[in-house]
Amino acid sequence: MSLGHALAQRRPDAWVISVRAPEPSDFRQGWQWFSVHGVTDANRPERVALAMPRFLQRVAEWQAHCSVPPECTTLIGFSQGAIMALESTQQPDPPPPGRAIAIAGRFAKQLQRTPSPTALNLMHGEQDPVMPVNLAVEAEHALQALGAVATLDRFEGLGHGIDGRVVDAIVRRLGENRACSEDSIAENGIGPVQPGSAKHP
Repeated sequence: MSLGHALAQRRPDAWVISVRAPEPSDFRQGWQWFSVHGVTDANRPERVALAMPRFLQRVAEWQAHCSVPPECTTLIGFSQGAIMALESTQQPDPPPPGRAIAIAGRFAKQLQRTPSPTALNLMHGEQDPVMPVNLAVEAEHALQALGAVATLDRFEGLGHGIDGRVVDAIVRRLGENRACSEDSIAENGIGPVQPGSAKHP
């Protein structure tokens, strides 16, 4: 079961939209927002910046389609999707989401501004070999130093992936300080899922 389907079952009151990245993956399986071939700390920010307009456009399109304002939107991303969700909070416009949940991700570059009013929830496996957990620890410290609302959930024994504990943590974080009667959840993955249902486009 995909993360989107799992959340749709747990949150039947919410729009759960899985936004597919636009490019075929370099690994010939799945999709990507930017190429990871030869990616480094030096060139990652430029790749993310080039992909960001399309990412923000897709989020805005679904917000308009669902009649859900930014402050009632939660962006959830895994790995590269987490990078896009986190970096979207650093853009001058459009208005940032009310919450961003980053699973096994990182910021593409040093924080430039506080993501307020966005609440940021970082989630990371302790044994992640792709994006070491220390990246999330450093991000949490940097966010809190800027006065941002930020948390970090760490999962013992988890590598670069998602398990039931992560799903439980997401649902728990979504229930914190809800400012809206209904949420929109945008997850980077496969196809749109209507409220309370589970289907591919």
